[in-house]
Amino acid sequence: MIESPPFWFYLVGFVLLLGPLVTVHEFGHYLMGRLFGVGVEAFSVGFGKELAGFTDRRGTRWKLSALPLGGYCQFKGDMNPASIPNADAIAAMPADERDGSFHHAALWKRALIVAAGPITNLVVAVAIFAAFFMTIGKPVQVDPAETNVVQRFAAGSVAEAAGMQVGDRIVAIDGAPVTEFRDITERVLMHPGKAVVIAVEREGERLRVPLTIGSAVETDRFGNESRVGRLGVWSSPIRYEPVGLLESIGLGFKECADLVRMMVTGIGQIVTGERSVKELGGPIKIAKFSGEQLSLGPIAFVGFAALISLNLAFINLLPIPALDGGHLAFYAAEAVRRKPVGPRGQELAFRAGVAVILALMLFVTVNDLLSLPVFGR
Repeated sequence: MIESPPFWFYLVGFVLLLGPLVTVHEFGHYLMGRLFGVGVEAFSVGFGKELAGFTDRRGTRWKLSALPLGGYCQFKGDMNPASIPNADAIAAMPADERDGSFHHAALWKRALIVAAGPITNLVVAVAIFAAFFMTIGKPVQVDPAETNVVQRFAAGSVAEAAGMQVGDRIVAIDGAPVTEFRDITERVLMHPGKAVVIAVEREGERLRVPLTIGSAVETDRFGNESRVGRLGVWSSPIRYEPVGLLESIGLGFKECADLVRMMVTGIGQIVTGERSVKELGGPIKIAKFSGEQLSLGPIAFVGFAALISLNLAFINLLPIPALDGGHLAFYAAEAVRRKPVGPRGQELAFRAGVAVILALMLFVTVNDLLSLPVFGR
Protein backbone atom coordinates (compact mmCIF):
# COMPACT_ATOMS: atom_id res chain seq x y z
CA MET A 1 0.00 0.00 0.00
CA ILE A 2 1.39 3.38 -1.03
CA GLU A 3 1.40 6.04 1.66
CA SER A 4 1.32 9.77 0.89
CA PRO A 5 1.91 12.49 3.49
CA PRO A 6 -0.34 15.57 3.50
CA PHE A 7 0.46 18.08 0.76
CA TRP A 8 1.67 20.68 3.25
CA PHE A 9 4.45 18.27 4.28
CA TYR A 10 5.99 18.73 0.84
CA LEU A 11 5.99 22.50 1.17
CA VAL A 12 7.28 22.53 4.74
CA GLY A 13 9.87 19.86 4.01
CA PHE A 14 11.15 21.71 0.95
CA VAL A 15 11.54 24.98 2.85
CA LEU A 16 13.12 23.32 5.90
CA LEU A 17 15.51 21.44 3.64
CA LEU A 18 16.71 23.91 1.02
CA GLY A 19 16.41 27.06 3.14
CA PRO A 20 19.08 26.10 5.70
CA LEU A 21 21.30 24.27 3.19
CA VAL A 22 21.39 27.19 0.76
CA THR A 23 21.94 29.60 3.64
CA VAL A 24 24.94 27.71 5.01
CA HIS A 25 26.36 27.40 1.48
CA GLU A 26 26.18 31.12 0.89
CA PHE A 27 27.30 31.83 4.45
CA GLY A 28 30.46 29.88 3.67
CA HIS A 29 31.17 32.31 0.83
CA TYR A 30 30.28 35.23 3.09
CA LEU A 31 32.52 34.25 6.01
CA MET A 32 35.52 33.55 3.78
CA GLY A 33 34.99 36.84 1.97
CA ARG A 34 34.80 38.76 5.24
CA LEU A 35 37.93 36.97 6.46
CA PHE A 36 39.82 38.34 3.45
CA GLY A 37 38.32 41.82 3.69
CA VAL A 38 36.07 41.55 0.63
CA GLY A 39 32.92 43.67 0.80
CA VAL A 40 29.52 41.97 0.56
CA GLU A 41 26.77 43.98 -1.11
CA ALA A 42 23.92 41.48 -0.74
CA PHE A 43 23.16 38.16 0.90
CA SER A 44 19.95 36.57 -0.35
CA VAL A 45 18.07 33.39 0.45
CA GLY A 46 16.14 32.78 -2.74
CA PHE A 47 16.14 34.53 -6.10
CA GLY A 48 13.97 37.19 -7.67
CA LYS A 49 11.95 39.88 -5.95
CA GLU A 50 12.89 40.77 -2.40
CA LEU A 51 10.17 39.89 0.09
CA ALA A 52 11.86 41.16 3.24
CA GLY A 53 15.27 42.39 4.25
CA PHE A 54 17.49 44.85 6.06
CA THR A 55 20.85 46.53 5.57
CA ASP A 56 23.49 46.07 8.26
CA ARG A 57 26.06 48.62 9.39
CA ARG A 58 28.62 47.28 6.91
CA GLY A 59 26.28 48.00 4.01
CA THR A 60 25.30 44.39 3.31
CA ARG A 61 21.67 43.92 2.27
CA TRP A 62 20.29 40.74 3.89
CA LYS A 63 17.12 39.61 2.17
CA LEU A 64 14.59 36.87 1.64
CA SER A 65 13.57 36.57 -2.02
CA ALA A 66 10.55 35.13 -3.80
CA LEU A 67 11.96 32.01 -5.50
CA PRO A 68 13.25 29.52 -2.90
CA LEU A 69 15.38 27.61 -5.40
CA GLY A 70 18.77 28.83 -4.27
CA GLY A 71 20.45 31.98 -3.06
CA TYR A 72 23.49 34.15 -3.57
CA CYS A 73 26.16 36.24 -1.91
CA GLN A 74 26.98 39.26 -4.07
CA PHE A 75 30.42 40.70 -3.42
CA LYS A 76 31.67 44.20 -4.07
CA GLY A 77 32.51 44.57 -7.75
CA ASP A 78 30.19 41.80 -8.97
CA MET A 79 28.04 42.77 -11.94
CA ASN A 80 25.38 40.24 -10.85
CA PRO A 81 24.66 37.65 -8.14
CA ALA A 82 26.51 34.91 -10.10
CA SER A 83 29.82 36.85 -9.77
CA ILE A 84 30.18 36.91 -13.55
CA PRO A 85 33.04 39.35 -14.13
CA ASN A 86 32.71 42.45 -16.28
CA ALA A 87 36.26 43.05 -17.49
CA ASP A 88 35.57 46.61 -18.64
CA ALA A 89 33.92 47.58 -15.35
CA ILE A 90 36.72 45.96 -13.34
CA ALA A 91 39.41 47.77 -15.31
CA ALA A 92 37.56 51.10 -15.05
CA MET A 93 37.06 50.87 -11.28
CA PRO A 94 38.83 53.82 -9.58
CA ALA A 95 41.80 52.91 -7.41
CA ASP A 96 40.09 54.15 -4.24
CA GLU A 97 37.16 51.76 -4.83
CA ARG A 98 39.24 48.66 -5.48
CA ASP A 99 39.84 48.05 -1.81
CA GLY A 100 37.46 45.29 -0.78
CA SER A 101 36.53 44.42 -4.39
CA PHE A 102 36.22 40.70 -4.99
CA HIS A 103 37.77 40.82 -8.47
CA HIS A 104 40.80 42.75 -7.20
CA ALA A 105 41.53 40.26 -4.45
CA ALA A 106 44.49 37.90 -4.84
CA LEU A 107 43.78 34.83 -6.97
CA TRP A 108 44.17 32.38 -4.08
CA LYS A 109 41.77 34.43 -1.97
CA ARG A 110 39.13 34.43 -4.72
CA ALA A 111 39.53 30.67 -5.12
CA LEU A 112 39.08 30.05 -1.38
CA ILE A 113 36.05 32.34 -1.23
CA VAL A 114 34.39 30.47 -4.11
CA ALA A 115 35.32 27.04 -2.73
CA ALA A 116 34.02 27.90 0.75
CA GLY A 117 30.37 27.40 -0.24
CA PRO A 118 30.62 23.78 -1.41
CA ILE A 119 33.09 23.01 1.38
CA THR A 120 30.55 24.24 3.93
CA ASN A 121 27.91 21.92 2.45
CA LEU A 122 30.41 19.06 2.66
CA VAL A 123 31.14 19.90 6.30
CA VAL A 124 27.41 19.83 7.05
CA ALA A 125 27.04 16.39 5.46
CA VAL A 126 30.09 15.01 7.27
CA ALA A 127 28.86 16.45 10.58
CA ILE A 128 25.43 14.83 10.20
CA PHE A 129 26.87 11.43 9.29
CA ALA A 130 29.42 11.69 12.12
CA ALA A 131 26.63 12.49 14.58
CA PHE A 132 24.74 9.40 13.41
CA PHE A 133 27.83 7.20 13.88
CA MET A 134 28.44 8.61 17.36
CA THR A 135 24.80 8.09 18.32
CA ILE A 136 24.14 4.70 16.73
CA GLY A 137 27.65 3.31 16.29
CA LYS A 138 29.39 1.90 13.24
CA PRO A 139 28.14 -1.36 11.68
CA VAL A 140 30.57 -4.27 12.01
CA GLN A 141 30.21 -7.96 11.34
CA VAL A 142 29.54 -10.11 14.38
CA ASP A 143 32.39 -12.31 13.13
CA PRO A 144 34.83 -10.05 11.23
CA ALA A 145 36.69 -13.07 9.84
CA GLU A 146 33.50 -14.12 8.03
CA THR A 147 32.61 -10.69 6.65
CA ASN A 148 32.94 -11.65 2.97
CA VAL A 149 31.96 -15.30 3.34
CA VAL A 150 28.64 -16.45 1.84
CA GLN A 151 26.41 -17.67 4.68
CA ARG A 152 23.26 -18.25 2.65
CA PHE A 153 21.51 -17.33 -0.59
CA ALA A 154 18.38 -15.31 -1.24
CA ALA A 155 15.60 -16.79 -3.34
CA GLY A 156 16.46 -16.50 -7.04
CA SER A 157 20.09 -15.65 -6.30
CA VAL A 158 22.17 -15.07 -9.45
CA ALA A 159 25.28 -16.02 -7.45
CA GLU A 160 23.85 -19.42 -6.54
CA ALA A 161 22.70 -19.98 -10.12
CA ALA A 162 26.24 -19.21 -11.34
CA GLY A 163 27.71 -21.92 -9.12
CA MET A 164 28.74 -20.16 -5.92
CA GLN A 165 28.33 -22.16 -2.71
CA VAL A 166 27.74 -21.48 0.97
CA GLY A 167 31.16 -21.01 2.58
CA ASP A 168 32.74 -19.35 -0.48
CA ARG A 169 34.86 -16.33 0.44
CA ILE A 170 34.44 -13.49 -2.09
CA VAL A 171 37.88 -11.92 -2.55
CA ALA A 172 37.54 -9.87 -5.76
CA ILE A 173 35.02 -8.55 -8.27
CA ASP A 174 36.36 -7.93 -11.77
CA GLY A 175 39.87 -7.96 -10.35
CA ALA A 176 39.15 -5.35 -7.66
CA PRO A 177 39.85 -6.86 -4.22
CA VAL A 178 37.13 -6.89 -1.55
CA THR A 179 37.89 -7.18 2.15
CA GLU A 180 34.46 -6.77 3.71
CA PHE A 181 30.83 -7.28 2.77
CA ARG A 182 30.26 -3.56 2.28
CA ASP A 183 32.84 -3.60 -0.53
CA ILE A 184 30.75 -6.25 -2.27
CA THR A 185 27.57 -4.20 -1.88
CA GLU A 186 29.21 -1.03 -3.25
CA ARG A 187 30.54 -2.81 -6.34
CA VAL A 188 27.21 -4.46 -7.08
CA LEU A 189 24.49 -2.00 -6.06
CA MET A 190 25.00 0.51 -8.89
CA HIS A 191 25.57 -2.06 -11.66
CA PRO A 192 22.40 -4.08 -12.26
CA GLY A 193 22.68 -6.26 -15.35
CA LYS A 194 26.46 -5.95 -15.60
CA ALA A 195 28.54 -9.01 -16.48
CA VAL A 196 31.33 -9.51 -13.95
CA VAL A 197 33.78 -12.16 -12.83
CA ILE A 198 33.81 -12.89 -9.10
CA ALA A 199 36.87 -14.48 -7.54
CA VAL A 200 36.13 -16.77 -4.59
CA GLU A 201 38.19 -18.94 -2.30
CA ARG A 202 36.80 -22.43 -1.71
CA GLU A 203 38.64 -25.02 0.37
CA GLY A 204 42.00 -23.34 -0.26
CA GLU A 205 41.44 -23.03 -3.99
CA ARG A 206 40.79 -19.78 -5.86
CA LEU A 207 38.00 -19.95 -8.43
CA ARG A 208 36.56 -17.54 -10.99
CA VAL A 209 32.78 -17.32 -11.23
CA PRO A 210 31.40 -15.35 -14.20
CA LEU A 211 27.87 -14.04 -13.73
CA THR A 212 25.52 -11.18 -14.55
CA ILE A 213 24.55 -9.03 -11.59
CA GLY A 214 20.85 -9.33 -10.88
CA SER A 215 18.55 -6.37 -11.45
CA ALA A 216 15.88 -5.61 -8.87
CA VAL A 217 13.36 -2.78 -8.78
CA GLU A 218 12.76 -1.83 -5.17
CA THR A 219 9.74 0.22 -4.11
CA ASP A 220 9.52 2.12 -0.84
CA ARG A 221 6.38 2.80 1.17
CA PHE A 222 5.71 5.95 -0.87
CA GLY A 223 5.85 4.16 -4.22
CA ASN A 224 9.29 5.50 -5.24
CA GLU A 225 11.13 2.97 -7.37
CA SER A 226 14.86 2.42 -7.73
CA ARG A 227 16.73 -0.13 -9.84
CA VAL A 228 19.61 -1.75 -7.98
CA GLY A 229 22.04 -4.59 -8.48
CA ARG A 230 21.87 -7.74 -6.35
CA LEU A 231 23.94 -10.93 -6.08
CA GLY A 232 21.49 -12.57 -3.70
CA VAL A 233 24.03 -13.53 -1.02
CA TRP A 234 23.98 -13.03 2.75
CA SER A 235 26.97 -12.71 5.05
CA SER A 236 27.21 -12.88 8.84
CA PRO A 237 24.92 -10.55 10.84
CA ILE A 238 26.09 -7.11 11.92
CA ARG A 239 26.20 -5.28 15.22
CA TYR A 240 26.80 -1.62 16.04
CA GLU A 241 30.05 -0.73 17.76
CA PRO A 242 30.43 2.57 19.68
CA VAL A 243 32.92 5.06 18.20
CA GLY A 244 34.53 8.26 19.43
CA LEU A 245 34.49 11.72 17.93
CA LEU A 246 37.57 11.46 15.72
CA GLU A 247 36.65 8.05 14.34
CA SER A 248 33.08 9.19 13.68
CA ILE A 249 34.38 12.16 11.67
CA GLY A 250 36.55 9.80 9.61
CA LEU A 251 33.56 7.55 9.03
CA GLY A 252 31.52 10.62 8.03
CA PHE A 253 34.10 11.51 5.37
CA LYS A 254 34.16 7.90 4.14
CA GLU A 255 30.36 7.87 3.88
CA CYS A 256 30.48 11.05 1.80
CA ALA A 257 33.23 9.65 -0.43
CA ASP A 258 31.20 6.47 -1.04
CA LEU A 259 28.10 8.50 -1.90
CA VAL A 260 30.04 10.74 -4.30
CA ARG A 261 31.36 7.66 -6.10
CA MET A 262 27.78 6.46 -6.46
CA MET A 263 26.74 9.87 -7.82
CA VAL A 264 29.53 9.83 -10.40
CA THR A 265 28.65 6.27 -11.39
CA GLY A 266 24.95 7.13 -11.71
CA ILE A 267 25.61 10.20 -13.85
CA GLY A 268 27.93 8.20 -16.08
CA GLN A 269 25.28 5.50 -16.50
CA ILE A 270 22.65 8.09 -17.46
CA VAL A 271 25.02 9.61 -20.02
CA THR A 272 25.78 6.20 -21.54
CA GLY A 273 22.14 5.10 -21.49
CA GLU A 274 22.55 2.37 -18.85
CA ARG A 275 20.07 4.22 -16.65
CA SER A 276 16.95 6.14 -17.60
CA VAL A 277 16.93 9.93 -17.47
CA LYS A 278 13.72 9.48 -15.49
CA GLU A 279 15.95 8.91 -12.47
CA LEU A 280 17.08 12.54 -12.61
CA GLY A 281 15.25 14.82 -10.23
CA GLY A 282 14.78 18.55 -9.74
CA PRO A 283 13.03 20.87 -7.29
CA ILE A 284 9.64 19.13 -7.50
CA LYS A 285 11.13 15.71 -6.79
CA ILE A 286 13.24 17.15 -3.96
CA ALA A 287 10.08 18.65 -2.46
CA LYS A 288 8.33 15.29 -2.78
CA PHE A 289 11.15 13.36 -1.13
CA SER A 290 11.67 15.97 1.58
CA GLY A 291 7.99 15.82 2.52
CA GLU A 292 8.09 12.02 2.61
CA GLN A 293 11.21 11.95 4.77
CA LEU A 294 9.75 14.60 7.07
CA SER A 295 6.72 12.37 7.58
CA LEU A 296 9.06 9.58 8.75
CA GLY A 297 10.46 11.71 11.55
CA PRO A 298 13.41 14.01 12.30
CA ILE A 299 16.14 11.35 11.97
CA ALA A 300 15.07 10.35 8.46
CA PHE A 301 14.69 14.02 7.45
CA VAL A 302 18.12 15.03 8.79
CA GLY A 303 19.69 12.05 7.02
CA PHE A 304 18.07 13.17 3.76
CA ALA A 305 19.35 16.71 4.42
CA ALA A 306 22.90 15.30 4.62
CA LEU A 307 22.45 13.64 1.23
CA ILE A 308 21.11 16.83 -0.39
CA SER A 309 23.86 18.93 1.21
CA LEU A 310 26.44 16.58 -0.31
CA ASN A 311 24.64 16.83 -3.66
CA LEU A 312 24.79 20.63 -3.48
CA ALA A 313 28.53 20.48 -2.82
CA PHE A 314 29.08 18.03 -5.68
CA ILE A 315 26.94 19.89 -8.23
CA ASN A 316 28.44 23.28 -7.37
CA LEU A 317 31.95 21.94 -7.89
CA LEU A 318 31.22 20.76 -11.44
CA PRO A 319 33.32 22.83 -13.90
CA ILE A 320 30.31 24.56 -15.43
CA PRO A 321 30.64 28.34 -15.85
CA ALA A 322 28.31 30.27 -13.51
CA LEU A 323 28.66 27.50 -10.89
CA ASP A 324 31.39 27.60 -8.24
CA GLY A 325 33.30 24.90 -10.11
CA GLY A 326 33.25 27.03 -13.25
CA HIS A 327 34.80 29.97 -11.41
CA LEU A 328 37.45 27.67 -9.95
CA ALA A 329 38.23 26.34 -13.44
CA PHE A 330 38.82 29.91 -14.66
CA TYR A 331 41.05 30.60 -11.65
CA ALA A 332 43.04 27.44 -12.40
CA ALA A 333 43.49 28.63 -15.99
CA GLU A 334 44.52 32.04 -14.70
CA ALA A 335 47.11 30.45 -12.40
CA VAL A 336 48.60 28.46 -15.31
CA ARG A 337 48.50 31.31 -17.84
CA ARG A 338 49.60 33.96 -15.32
CA LYS A 339 46.77 36.13 -16.56
CA PRO A 340 42.97 35.91 -16.63
CA VAL A 341 41.08 34.32 -19.50
CA GLY A 342 40.14 37.01 -22.00
CA PRO A 343 36.87 38.91 -21.43
CA ARG A 344 35.32 37.58 -24.65
CA GLY A 345 36.13 34.00 -23.71
CA GLN A 346 34.74 34.44 -20.21
CA GLU A 347 31.57 36.04 -21.51
CA LEU A 348 30.91 33.25 -23.99
CA ALA A 349 31.67 30.56 -21.40
CA PHE A 350 29.42 32.08 -18.77
CA ARG A 351 26.58 32.55 -21.23
CA ALA A 352 26.93 28.92 -22.31
CA GLY A 353 27.05 27.82 -18.67
CA VAL A 354 23.88 29.71 -17.79
CA ALA A 355 22.16 28.24 -20.85
CA VAL A 356 23.18 24.71 -19.80
CA ILE A 357 21.93 25.24 -16.25
CA LEU A 358 18.60 26.70 -17.39
CA ALA A 359 18.12 23.89 -19.92
CA LEU A 360 18.88 21.28 -17.26
CA MET A 361 16.51 22.94 -14.78
CA LEU A 362 13.76 22.96 -17.41
CA PHE A 363 14.40 19.32 -18.28
CA VAL A 364 14.39 18.02 -14.69
CA THR A 365 11.30 20.09 -13.86
CA VAL A 366 9.38 18.61 -16.80
CA ASN A 367 10.73 15.19 -15.83
CA ASP A 368 9.49 15.73 -12.26
CA LEU A 369 6.05 16.78 -13.45
CA LEU A 370 5.71 13.76 -15.73
CA SER A 371 6.64 11.46 -12.84
CA LEU A 372 3.71 12.66 -10.73
CA PRO A 373 0.83 10.18 -10.29
CA VAL A 374 -1.57 12.47 -12.16
CA PHE A 375 0.29 11.59 -15.37
CA GLY A 376 -0.03 7.87 -14.70
CA ARG A 377 3.66 7.07 -14.21
